[in-house]
Amino acid sequence: MTSSKQTILESIRSHTTEQFACPDLTALEASAVSYPDPVAQFKASLAAAGGRAVELAPGQSVGQLVALLYPQAARVANTVANLSGAEALPGQSFNPDTIEQPGQLNGTDVAIIASGLGVAENACCWIADTVRHRAIYFIAEALVIVLSKHHIVSNMHQAYHQLPDPTAAPFGCFISGPSKTADIEQALVFGAHGAREVTVIITDAR
Repeated sequence: MTSSKQTILESIRSHTTEQFACPDLTALEASAVSYPDPVAQFKASLAAAGGRAVELAPGQSVGQLVALLYPQAARVANTVANLSGAEALPGQSFNPDTIEQPGQLNGTDVAIIASGLGVAENACCWIADTVRHRAIYFIAEALVIVLSKHHIVSNMHQAYHQLPDPTAAPFGCFISGPSKTADIEQALVFGAHGAREVTVIITDAR
């Protein structure tokens, strides 16, 4: 079955009469910003974007930290397999992949997701398509992103070199901070199109 996306792309290809080589970005990559401490810069960039980064303390589990940060959460969606300290999660925790319809995810207080790549210059976290319903990334009131400090790079040039093959997964996105907009009367509103809060838990895992 041909998807509408495939139909559109095939139409573009069939009407393309001239092709151009991709530009050489070597000079741009060489001059890209680099930080002596990418983790510290990631924290600062995330704070500027309205989020927060918390480093996991020695001996502390991710589940324990989530319970400490969100003690009032009644419904917690966990997408991270073998999450350390999962038994400590507050409220009712569940695997969102067991939900039949994405609309049933409405009312999720916290969603715990994993990122394999962070970018210091803008606090972007790469979220790969590993869940049944992508709505979980945007419907939860708060996102908790688990990220290793060893997987934080300085800039987007470095990040794009580390992204997986785009043909291997149909979806992936960068998330930086909570959803926000200032379109209406230039008043900054959080949570307009997605999570009201974003917390990145930085671990020492490799």
